[in-house]
Amino acid sequence: MKKISSLITESVNFIRKRYKAQADVGIILGTGLNELKHIMDINLEIPYHEIPHFKTSTAPSHHGKMLFGTFNEKNIIIMQGRLHCYEGYSALETTYPVFVMNGLGIKTLILTNAVGSLDEDLKIGDIIVIKDHINLSGTNPLVGENDSGFGPRFPSMHDAYHKKYRQIMQKICVKKDIFFKEGVYVGLLGPSLETAAECRMLKTIGGDMVGLSTVHEVIVGVYLGLKILGISTITNLSNLFHSETHAQSNIEEVAKKAQTKLKVLMQNFLKEI
Repeated sequence: MKKISSLITESVNFIRKRYKAQADVGIILGTGLNELKHIMDINLEIPYHEIPHFKTSTAPSHHGKMLFGTFNEKNIIIMQGRLHCYEGYSALETTYPVFVMNGLGIKTLILTNAVGSLDEDLKIGDIIVIKDHINLSGTNPLVGENDSGFGPRFPSMHDAYHKKYRQIMQKICVKKDIFFKEGVYVGLLGPSLETAAECRMLKTIGGDMVGLSTVHEVIVGVYLGLKILGISTITNLSNLFHSETHAQSNIEEVAKKAQTKLKVLMQNFLKEI
């Protein structure tokens, strides 16, 4: 079996035949956020299934395309849809695109997601900047033999969500009169959503919002030395405050409506870094 480094090299070399630029920023779009691709001018699209060793997105609203473009003189890669462990992929497989984008040159990684609120002060449609996370997925993408060419055996997570980037986002929100709050993201395995008892537990241990992605991508991003910004859209209230069934269609609809604000925030952020 080939080492992960050889697989990544093959993926990067395949993309390099069509994409010659040195990438600056990588962005992974979460549920219902496909139209955020319009934050940049798109020059190239490559479906995941064409890229050697990439897995395909099977989750609803995740289109499964790698988009290449520019904004404000920065070369940007957008993952239009992410991979999740609940699709049957390992934590390493779900983070493989982060390794590849790193191989293409990115120094900044922006992660977006749709989440349930564990904080009664957070409302549907609010956009929250992630300040920290709790990984309750039961797994970690760095389990196994370490390749020191990528990063250290024990990467420090003390500044996983880059403090300077969070400060930039706060400044932009104040300037644009957009609600700003930071929160702790709890990452679970899924795909079932949380019970009321689980939500009470997650809130008790310090969670502000809960989702089924992101934490593994952050771990790998930190491991690779990337600076990370995480942005969550509150798409539903957890079972602490809401007793009705959560419909995936409603979650996607709320995320879509939040894209206008997210576009403003992300474009202004890209101008600042």
